[in-house]
Amino acid sequence: MMVVHFDQTRSDEAPDATATSAGIRVILADSQAIYRVGMKKVFALEDDIRVVAQVETLTNLYTALQRYPTDVVVLEGQLIAGTIDAIPELVRQAPYAKLIVQVTEADESNTVELYRRGVRGVVPRSISPDLLVKCVRKIAEGETWIDNQSISWVIEAYRTQATSLTDPRGQPKLSKKELAIISCITRGMRNKEIAYQVGTTEQVIKNYLRKIYDKLGVSDRLELALYCLHHELLKKYPQDPEHAVGAQTEPSQPLRAKM
Repeated sequence: MMVVHFDQTRSDEAPDATATSAGIRVILADSQAIYRVGMKKVFALEDDIRVVAQVETLTNLYTALQRYPTDVVVLEGQLIAGTIDAIPELVRQAPYAKLIVQVTEADESNTVELYRRGVRGVVPRSISPDLLVKCVRKIAEGETWIDNQSISWVIEAYRTQATSLTDPRGQPKLSKKELAIISCITRGMRNKEIAYQVGTTEQVIKNYLRKIYDKLGVSDRLELALYCLHHELLKKYPQDPEHAVGAQTEPSQPLRAKM
C-alpha cells in the first residue's frame, strides 16, 4: 500500500509565518523508511529546516508537491530509475522546488544526465549528516551542489558535445527513415502530413522525433531545422531514391495529406 507521511501540522491550520518565511521546507522521497526516518531526525536538529512530507513513491511525490509548498526535495535515485521524463515533469510541476538526488553509486552518464535535466545536486546515499544539511542549505539558496568528480564529468560531456557540433566525423548516425522525417521537418510539414507521406502513424513519427532530438542534442522542430541548415545535414547523408520522402508520389503532383 502506498502511503504519504505528512508532517504533524494539520492541513486546515495556518502554517507558522516565521517557519514558512525563514525555514527551508523539505520533502523526503525515499522507498526505504529507514532512510526517511534517519533524514528527518537529522533535519529535526536544525532550526532552519523543516520536513513537510515524507513519500515512498514517485506518484505520491507528485501529490505532496501539489499539496505543500516545497523548497527542496531529497529524492532517492531508485525512484526515478527507468523513468526518463520524471525529472523534467517534477521541474514542470514544481518549478520552485530544487531537486537533490541520492544515488547508490555515481556513474558518469547518469550523473551528467541528471544535471542536464534540472537536478541541482547529486549525492551518495552514504553522505554524512552534516554534509547533507550543508547541501540542502546551499541548494535552497540557489546554488548547485556538485563534487569534483562530477564537475569533471559535466565539463567533459559539454566539451564532447561542442566538438561533435563542429566535427563532421562526430555526427551521429541516422537511419534512412530518420533522414526522411528530418527532410519533411525542414520543409515545414506537420506530423500528420509526415505520417501520411512516410506511410505510418502520427505516434510513430513522434517516437522517431524524440530519438532524433536525443541524437542531435536539440529540443524541438525549430532547433532541428536550424541544426540541419547549419550542418547541411541532408547533403552529408544523401538518401536512396527508394527511401526518399515523396518517392511514392508522382513528381508532377504536390504533396498532400489526408485531413
